[in-house]
Amino acid sequence: MTVETLVNGLVSWVASGALDLSIWQLVLYTLVMTHFTICGVTIFLHRAQAHRALDLGPVPYHFLRFWLWLTTGMVTKEFVAVHRKHHAKCETVDDPHSPQTRGLDALLLRGYELYRAEVANAETLSKYGSGTPNDWLERNLYTGRSTWGVVLMLIINLVLFGGLGLTIWAVQMLWIPILATGVINGIGHYWGYRNFESPDASTNVMPWGILIGGEELHNNHHTYPTSARFSVKPYEFDIGWFYISMMEKIGWAKAKKTVPRMQLGDIKPVADEKTLEALIANRYEVMAGYAKEMRAACKLEIEQLKARGEDLAVLKAAKRWLPRDADRVPAKALALLAKARSEHPTLDKMVVMREELRQMWLNTSHSREQLAQDLQGWCRRAEESGVAALESFSLKLRAAHACSGLSIYAKTALVGRFCWRAKLSRLCSKLLPLSVSR
Repeated sequence: MTVETLVNGLVSWVASGALDLSIWQLVLYTLVMTHFTICGVTIFLHRAQAHRALDLGPVPYHFLRFWLWLTTGMVTKEFVAVHRKHHAKCETVDDPHSPQTRGLDALLLRGYELYRAEVANAETLSKYGSGTPNDWLERNLYTGRSTWGVVLMLIINLVLFGGLGLTIWAVQMLWIPILATGVINGIGHYWGYRNFESPDASTNVMPWGILIGGEELHNNHHTYPTSARFSVKPYEFDIGWFYISMMEKIGWAKAKKTVPRMQLGDIKPVADEKTLEALIANRYEVMAGYAKEMRAACKLEIEQLKARGEDLAVLKAAKRWLPRDADRVPAKALALLAKARSEHPTLDKMVVMREELRQMWLNTSHSREQLAQDLQGWCRRAEESGVAALESFSLKLRAAHACSGLSIYAKTALVGRFCWRAKLSRLCSKLLPLSVSR
C-alpha cells in the first residue's frame, strides 16, 4: 500500500465515513437517533424511574438504559433525584431549575450548569434518589464510567460518518440539555396554555409534538405527576404514551397509573360523601370544567355589553384571570379583576363560589361529614343562585361518582385527611395489649 493510497483512503473516510450516506440520510439518521434518546428520557428516566408510573420489561429497560449511557452519560439516580426535588420544591428558591426564580434566560443558556450543580449536592441525591437501579451494571459501568458511553458514541459516529460524525455526535449530546432543561423545564414553566390550575406555573408548550416525546404537555404532567399518560384532551398527542401502549400490547411494559376520569351517573337528590370523594379525586378536572363554564358566562356578558354598545375593554382584559386561583393572579391584574367583578355581579358570584368549592379540599379543619354538608350547601346555593351556569354545574356535580382513579389520587388527599384518627385508634389498640402484657 502506497502513501498516496493511504492518504486517499483517509481523505475518503473523513469526507464520507464507512457508510457514505447522503446529507438527507445523515439528517434522517440524526433525527431517529435523537428520538431514541428523548424516548429513553421520557419513558425510562422520567415516567418509569422518577415517578414509578410504569414498569418496563427487561428488553426496553436495558436497551433504553444502555442507549442513554451512550448518548447522554446521565446517571439514573442523579436525574431522578434532581427531578423529584423539582416537583417537591417547585417554583421555590430550592427548585433546581425554575424560570420563575432563576429567570428564563438562565434555563435556556445555563440549564445544564444548573443540573450539574444540583447533582453535586449529596443531600439531594440521598433524599430524592432512592429506588433507582443498583445492580452490577449500574455500579461498575453506568455510574462509575458515565463518560465511556459518550466517547464510545463519538468513535462509532466517526467510523460510520467520517468528519460529519463529529457534528452528529454534538447534536446528540446537546439534544437533551437544550430540550429537557431549556424547553421543558424553562419554557414549560413560563409560556404556553394550561388545562388545569395546578399549584405551580407549569404550562403545556404545545398540544402535539414529536421532538420532545410528550414532555411538551408539562401542565398535564404536573397536575397528575404519577400518570404514565400525559395527554388529557382529544387534540393532545403524547407519543411517549403511544410507545408505552404499543409495548403493553406485547408485554414489554405495564402502566401502573393514568389520569383519573370523573364518571357521571344518575343525579343524586343531595350531594353525599361519595360525591365528596369524586370531587376531591377529580378536583383538577372539576375546576377545569368550572373554568369552562366561567368562560362561557364571560362570553355571554361580553355579547350583552356589545349589544348595548358599552365598553368591553375591562372585561376582555380581565377574563383570563377570572377562572384562576386567587394566589395565581399577578398583583398588576388585581385592580382590573376587582373592577370587572364589581361591574358584573354574575361573574363575581361565580368567582366567590369557585373559591368556596376549592375549600372542599383545602380546608383541613373540617371533618369528612362536615365537608359533605358544606358541599350540600354549596350545591343548594348554586341551584338557587339564578345563574344558569352554576345550576347546570351543580347538577353535574351531584351526578359524579368516585371511580377507580380514586385509589390512586384521592387516597393521600382524602383518606390521609379524614382517616388519621381511625389509623391512630387501630395503632393504639395494637400497642395497648403489648404494654399491658409487659
